[in-house]
Amino acid sequence: MDIIQLIAQELSVKPQQVNAAVLLLDEGATVPFIARYRKEVTGGLDDTQLRALETRLSYLRELNERRQSILESIAGQNKLTPELEHAINAADTKTLLEDLYLPYKPKRRTKAQIAREAGLEPLADALLADRSLIPQILAADYIFPDKEVPDANTALEGARQIIMERIAEDAGLLAGLREHIWQNSILHASVVAGKEQAAAKFKDYFDYQEAIRLIPSHRALALLRGRNEDLLVLTLKPGQDELSAHEKCSQQISLHLKVADTQKPADAWLAETARLAWKIKVFTRIELDLKMRMRESAEQEAIRVFAHNLRDLLLAAPAGTKTTMGLDPGIRTGVKLAIVDATGKVLATDTIYPHPPRQQWNESIAKLADLIERYQVNLLSIGNGTGSRETDQLVADVIKLHPKLQFAKVLVSEAGASVYSASELAAKEFPDLDVSLRGAVSIARRLQDPLAELVKIEPKAIGVGQYQHDVNQAQLARSLDAVVEDCVNAVGVDVNTASAALLKQVSGLSAGLSENIVAFRDQNGPFKNRTQLKKVPRLGEKAYEQAAGFLRISNGENPLDASAVHPEAYPVVEAIMSDTGKSIRDLIGQSQFLRNLDPRQYTGGNFGLPTVIDILQELEKPGRDPRPEFKNVKFKEGVEKITDIKPGMVLEGVVTNVANFGAFIDIGVHQDGLVHISHLSDNFVKDPRTVVKTGDMVKVKVIEIDLDRNRISLTMKSDSTAEKTKPKPAAAIPKTKPSNSPTPQNAMANAFANALKNKS
Repeated sequence: MDIIQLIAQELSVKPQQVNAAVLLLDEGATVPFIARYRKEVTGGLDDTQLRALETRLSYLRELNERRQSILESIAGQNKLTPELEHAINAADTKTLLEDLYLPYKPKRRTKAQIAREAGLEPLADALLADRSLIPQILAADYIFPDKEVPDANTALEGARQIIMERIAEDAGLLAGLREHIWQNSILHASVVAGKEQAAAKFKDYFDYQEAIRLIPSHRALALLRGRNEDLLVLTLKPGQDELSAHEKCSQQISLHLKVADTQKPADAWLAETARLAWKIKVFTRIELDLKMRMRESAEQEAIRVFAHNLRDLLLAAPAGTKTTMGLDPGIRTGVKLAIVDATGKVLATDTIYPHPPRQQWNESIAKLADLIERYQVNLLSIGNGTGSRETDQLVADVIKLHPKLQFAKVLVSEAGASVYSASELAAKEFPDLDVSLRGAVSIARRLQDPLAELVKIEPKAIGVGQYQHDVNQAQLARSLDAVVEDCVNAVGVDVNTASAALLKQVSGLSAGLSENIVAFRDQNGPFKNRTQLKKVPRLGEKAYEQAAGFLRISNGENPLDASAVHPEAYPVVEAIMSDTGKSIRDLIGQSQFLRNLDPRQYTGGNFGLPTVIDILQELEKPGRDPRPEFKNVKFKEGVEKITDIKPGMVLEGVVTNVANFGAFIDIGVHQDGLVHISHLSDNFVKDPRTVVKTGDMVKVKVIEIDLDRNRISLTMKSDSTAEKTKPKPAAAIPKTKPSNSPTPQNAMANAFANALKNKS
């Protein structure tokens, strides 16, 4: 089956849809562009299907390249038979392909190769072919002292090594045994003797066992991390009854060799050969393969979880275009502050020292009040790192002592702010600003528009994954980059205010083109229409086609330039205007009128029904932002550290991370609490993401505090249910919240207007 047919079957779509998408991808089209503006071509494949198609296409093409390389290698050895060629061409996984190649793969000199060189292969063949032969007598004919085969026992050992290697390289036998062990094996973990104290964080795994195929990703990665740190020993048992399981697998190999207990002279020798082949070669390899399979599966799931959490964080609600002060808390080094205007331009920076050792509390209040009044600050963004609660109290005192100041304070994530501050991008953006103050600027801007600011940071530095440093980094980067691209293009970008870092995430734009757009904008002033983009150096027709629909121009010459309607589709809008006698400004926002139009009336040429429907919906709410309304969480006063909380307390918090075993909640004590999956709801929960997502505001009840391990157990069950059961252990290393632990912005404070209303 060719690649197109296979992908179509896997996605349950038509081959022509897949073929159309593949052609567009090969031409350089991006997934967001194809999903939004080429629905007619692909038959309406959405971005999720297209991402799956893109990933699978890459895998299958790599598989085919490897297949071709293997065929050429075997053919070069003059060992490629029609049967082998057919088997290689039919292999649909990299594992099976490598199994088939194993006997022909150049390798170091093995005992079996040495035996072949000594002329012992005919002995092995004879014993396999005729069970009536007596091994010791037959081996006497294969004594070659000059080839280091001094006696019959040595000859038989050489023949055994040849047979064992054949068994270990039999692709069909390996595949069957591997699947059997996967379905029945048990992985056992134990602590390395004498390292109990060093391995305290792995206490849940000191004596742990579970069917390998059932181990969830977070537990698998925790186990592998413990092993890699030389704190845990992982042993695979082929079944519940280990001895019986080993014996059954040895018997399976004996059956493969057609060995039967017929009392023929060679039967016992061959049965022992099968047992040794299983014990020494086959099981050892299968154990490695299955641990790798467990790891790969766990990594894929961990990457999927990270990608989901990153998407939620990037699509957090923006506070909007308001003058904002960012505070980067610090104790000894002081609190860094930066004020940015509605467009994110830096107006002022400073450092205050309200905390020990200087303890300039009153002076800091006075300075903050003065700056807030002077620059008419609307929002105050406080980073959630070390000293955040103390700094939050400082701002609360500003509100008490200066009631006329109209601003809202919000605690936000400072995850990745330090990474950004020291980056080349930050140095280029703020060459004259101290590194420590750049973080305050980032904290202010990420409240205004989290997406625009977070794209400046390497995705994995944002810290909303599970075991992100333990997974395949190339796969992680590809997945997270795709999420960033999808989020940026889903929201759209204002070409007159966006940074180069944000612009380069737009479909069709490279880092170089993004910098050219910013340079052109600086030299010529704001873009007045999308057509002007064609004047940007090196921005050709292809890049324009890909990018134009995702770039917005507010208050430009053409209102459509502020919408997601692609310039290539403007003729459709012009036809509607001509038919209805209305101007574009008369059409925009007229929901009832637009819904009464028949979209089929405007189809034709390259514009099918899906495109026309999209255009009409966009005219109803041009440039609509898919992100949620800006809200806020209010932490309980007096609860600032883990020793302040007690079992039974009901607290408000924000979801900082969602893993397969539950959700981590920031309750304002610099250590995330865990709501285990069994305590997310009164009802059974299979996937935590069906209940909560990163950034959600939630109410939780404290059930248990483990000060020794710095763990907080929470529940979201109703009181009647929560009292009945204690949470199951997380069975994974708890996430200890660092000073830059994330608190997403879509779960922050009440809308700004509500904050002002409440204050008044």
